[in-house]
Amino acid sequence: MTISDISLPNVDHEQFREPNQSHFDKKTSTHKPRILLLYGSLRERSYSRLVVEESARLLKHMGAETKIFNPSGLPLPDDPSHVSSDGDHPKVKELRELMTWSEGQVWCSPERHGSMTGIMKAQIDWVPLSLGAVRPTQGKTLAVMQVSGGSQSFNALNQMRVLGRWMRMITIPNQSSVAKAFLEFEENGRMKPSAYYNRIVDVMEELMKFTLLTRDHQEYLVDRYSERVETAEQQSERVNQRSI
Repeated sequence: MTISDISLPNVDHEQFREPNQSHFDKKTSTHKPRILLLYGSLRERSYSRLVVEESARLLKHMGAETKIFNPSGLPLPDDPSHVSSDGDHPKVKELRELMTWSEGQVWCSPERHGSMTGIMKAQIDWVPLSLGAVRPTQGKTLAVMQVSGGSQSFNALNQMRVLGRWMRMITIPNQSSVAKAFLEFEENGRMKPSAYYNRIVDVMEELMKFTLLTRDHQEYLVDRYSERVETAEQQSERVNQRSI
């Protein structure tokens, strides 16, 4: 079927943009990709932390600069006894600064009671969609992984994918779920060779590729028609108010 009438009477043509390949030819970053890694357990032998540490080693060998956030001491979101809504607690400030610094992220959570841990969720809940004019997660790449004490599961992974989408991140297709994680690590905390380990290598490799591909184009990739229209309407309203 051919559509003969291709008019767009409901579109604001001043704000309408045709995606253009030329925008993707502009690459300016020369520094190492900046990857932030988060984990979701504070146990002394935290398998989500051990996975994150192994991931950081892989990323460094792949050419990334990595930083791991330690959630110990992070207060509960919205708890006025420890922190104001402005996020003046030092751990909240550290987390938000790392979010802004990063170009890609790795989230790894244990699965507890069929879901990600509260520690994992609290870290994301402390990061608003915008900090002034800065959106600290929008357009950044994300890899999600989970560890389980029992058989392989994907509940935490699926929930983190929802979070990543809500935070306007580019979540890569690949993912890792390590079953019976207590069997997969040596006493020194290093991961044993296995299919699980190979999958983590795959995930980190894919994260690096997506980060290199998109980091110079974050603003263009998430530039939305609806937001451009809203911005134009707001600007018009401000001008009209000044003229009254």
